[in-house]
Amino acid sequence: MHHQPVLKNRRTLLERAEKFISDIYFTDCNLRGRLFGDTHPLESISVFLSEKRIPYSDAVQQSFQPCKVGDAFGPTWWTCWFKVVLKIPEAWRGKEVHLRWESDGEGMVWRDQQPVQGLTKEGEKTSYVLTECLKDSEPRGITLYVELACNGLFGAGQGCMIAAPDPNGKFTLQKAELVVFNRDVRELLTDFEMLVDIVKMLGEGEQRGFQALFTANEMVNLCDPADPSSFAAARSLAHKFFAQKNGESQHVVHAMGHCHTDSAWLWPYEETIRKCARSWVTVIRLMEKNPEFVFTCSQAQQFQWVKSWYPSLFSEIKQFVQKGQFIPVGGTWVEMDGNLPSGESMVRQFLHGQNFFKVEFGRYCKEFWLPDTFGYSAQLPQIMKGCGISRFLTQKLSWNLVNTFPLINTVKNNKDKGRANHSAVLFGFGDGGGGPTQLMLDRLQRVQDTDCLPKVQMSSPDVLFSQLESDSSLLCTWVGELFLELHNGTYTTQAKIKLGNRQCEALLHDIEVSSCLALCKRDGFKYPACKLQELWRLLLLNQFHDVIPGSCIEMVVEDALQYYDEIRTAGSRLLFAACESLGSAPGKVAGSNIAVLNTLPWERTEVISLPAEDTQTRLALVKVPSVGVAQVTETAKPKDSVSVTMMVDGTIIMENGLLKATIDQTGRLMSLLLLQADRETISEGYLGNQFALFDDVPLYWDAWDVMDYHLQTRKPAVEVIEPAKVVRSGGLQGSISFSLRISGKSTIKQEILLDACCPYIKFNTQVDWEESHKFLKVEFPVQVRSPNATYEIQFGHLQRPTHRNTSWDWARFEVWGHKWADLSEHGFGVALLNDSKYGYSIHENIMTLSLLRAPKAPDANADMGSHNFTYALMPHTGLFQDASVIQYAYNLNFPLHVFHGVIAEPWSAFSVNCPAVILETIKQAESRENALLIRLYESHGSSVTTTLSTSLPIQEAWHCDLLERPDSSIPMSKTSSGISLTFKPFQIRSLLLIIQ
Repeated sequence: MHHQPVLKNRRTLLERAEKFISDIYFTDCNLRGRLFGDTHPLESISVFLSEKRIPYSDAVQQSFQPCKVGDAFGPTWWTCWFKVVLKIPEAWRGKEVHLRWESDGEGMVWRDQQPVQGLTKEGEKTSYVLTECLKDSEPRGITLYVELACNGLFGAGQGCMIAAPDPNGKFTLQKAELVVFNRDVRELLTDFEMLVDIVKMLGEGEQRGFQALFTANEMVNLCDPADPSSFAAARSLAHKFFAQKNGESQHVVHAMGHCHTDSAWLWPYEETIRKCARSWVTVIRLMEKNPEFVFTCSQAQQFQWVKSWYPSLFSEIKQFVQKGQFIPVGGTWVEMDGNLPSGESMVRQFLHGQNFFKVEFGRYCKEFWLPDTFGYSAQLPQIMKGCGISRFLTQKLSWNLVNTFPLINTVKNNKDKGRANHSAVLFGFGDGGGGPTQLMLDRLQRVQDTDCLPKVQMSSPDVLFSQLESDSSLLCTWVGELFLELHNGTYTTQAKIKLGNRQCEALLHDIEVSSCLALCKRDGFKYPACKLQELWRLLLLNQFHDVIPGSCIEMVVEDALQYYDEIRTAGSRLLFAACESLGSAPGKVAGSNIAVLNTLPWERTEVISLPAEDTQTRLALVKVPSVGVAQVTETAKPKDSVSVTMMVDGTIIMENGLLKATIDQTGRLMSLLLLQADRETISEGYLGNQFALFDDVPLYWDAWDVMDYHLQTRKPAVEVIEPAKVVRSGGLQGSISFSLRISGKSTIKQEILLDACCPYIKFNTQVDWEESHKFLKVEFPVQVRSPNATYEIQFGHLQRPTHRNTSWDWARFEVWGHKWADLSEHGFGVALLNDSKYGYSIHENIMTLSLLRAPKAPDANADMGSHNFTYALMPHTGLFQDASVIQYAYNLNFPLHVFHGVIAEPWSAFSVNCPAVILETIKQAESRENALLIRLYESHGSSVTTTLSTSLPIQEAWHCDLLERPDSSIPMSKTSSGISLTFKPFQIRSLLLIIQ
């Protein structure tokens, strides 16, 4: 073919090629306009609307009403079931025939009572293949059902994706017809699309990019959209370009299909069940047509949902798992948040996830899969390793707002050039599900080995990581946490979810401990293993990385809070049953027959409230042994009683022999003296317990982000509603109360308590919160100078800077921690404890705890209403480790349990003789009823040897991993006093104890 030589004008050539395949411009004469051939109307289409998500068997029994293209359905979150009756024209013999379906909402095609295809306009899935080549033997008349969710791939945000859902949304059916699909046009379009993308990606500086441009331009010259016989010549040019090979040193991209499906986010949990089915049934169809296609899929919970709701689909999935195409990954129950769950919760994520994968698929996962979370605890590597996992995949660190993480593997910006020549690409529509499409597979096939592009091979995680491990000696390492410099508002958003998580973690811990004691002490007691598994899985589900962070819609929040209520209700019954078994006189008995349970591994002397006999709360001082029980006697007296004195000027002084606090009329700490050391805690000229309100308007991600500029908008809350007054004047406990106005709509009521024998002052707080884009914090300026503060994390702690010297320091203006944070200099320090908060900011000498936020997207009512929480301030001498800060934070979060019963003598089930070692978990072993699982960790950051002592009848003891698999390679050292154990800093150890 002869034509004039082309001018080298990149813009005109590129736009010419783009318009040739455009679905907007010149579709009357371009190639895109020929993708579909003849069309034929459906015989009939009718609809049934359901407010609830119902199974197929129920839906097909309903009464369907006629409907037509152009009709709108709703409202949001309802379900439309369409009955589609069609008849393929005889004239289409030998043609590829599709049901073309375009609608708002996410659809699922059902044929012969089985789910067969997902339909999502946002996910490039707008047709169902009825036949690839219509044969005489195939039926012409077919009845299908389409289940359509009245929500999009990303929920139903009003005006923008993350806005609160529009409850009255309407979802329109735009197309429903039979159509002849021109496969040859699709193949040629794919060639053009890839060439145009290569031109754009390589830019003007690459010779290879211009080759792609001139190839595409020549293909336009050769191709007549109206004449299919011209397609072969154009395709030949494309093939020639794509077939030019790379050299041996070219970067290799390992392509894996993936469908990151949030277990809840802009849609409720129930909709995720259908998202999984829609996505995975489509993946199975792709595997049937593309035997080389590999798909990775995480989250045992989602597999469990599909197994329960779509058993036939789950059976198909298991077949492709055995073939090595459908690959379960991750090893966790859900893709949990990497910051907020406790260490034990993280272990249970792996324990429940790995056990599920082992039972259902016969294998454990080898890699931890967490592509989208809001930070990564420094303890994750040890927890992973203990669960049989040595590989980790994520991509979220590329979102860093200030500093780019230095190990991100992308082809163009690969920070490991020369060190690692392999990286992963996960392809498929994600977050809202959807997954890979045939078009994506076709595009990858074009560029498997094309000069100047990375080599692309369909791969598996095992192949990728094996290749990386072979080059591991050249790779760099990262020590400590992987801190995400974004989404740090998620440490505070949706405070009731945070409270529910912390309380339920403690409750499940206490149920397990008390049930183990009852199991060993009382004949006939049955450990509630099945119910505990059910409750743990509810808790683990709520730790999904858009639920516990609070970055979800209101429907999800309501579900999560309901799950916490279910855990509390059922859990309280289990705890009561265990305590009742431990006391020999259950039922209504006299006040002296009151016992108390301590589930923590150290002796505790505390003030407790007794069951009320009238309106007057009764207090008692009790001493309870480590992991044990004791009888309550109301005659015990403290060494120093508490005194509370109102001064003439209205200030109040509280004292208990350890601390002396001076509080002004607005509830602020004027002074907090550590009496033994005669050391003042509060900075001179400043006030502690100062509430402050900040403007809180992020750049976009409302529930997720708090920006550093919010620190410039501080407004102290000082308006008094009710000045401080004495509530309890002393004895075992002193307390005062006051209330403040935060704004015209929000108030704080607080009770400040000081108990006998207690080294911290406690602040019980109630906030009525009706704000918009505000951030509430409480501040304690303290007389301490240190370049670093210490924060509790899972099974340990770490330090972060209190200064902002570098961009890395500055990015930590708001950080996460668990039950405590501490600021110490040599010889003195101050700890800030809490019962449900996770956000901290310690800058220079000001310790700040984040209390409440008020974002409006994706939940317009986030955090509105009443909140109750507690925090405490604990000054101390020496190191926080030696001052037992860690233990007192546990005490605040794990209260003693009072119950009716008779305990002949106080007794302790377990104790540890080294304060650095925390006995974290006591539970029944997963695999055998006559064994206990004991988990301990070193909490100080030291190498120590300790002895675990027990009064329980132990027959054998084994070391095991976090999946409770015995490890005979570690010798067990028993002495007359117990089991001797050695620990490295922050090491976690698990034991299996066989009981008689």
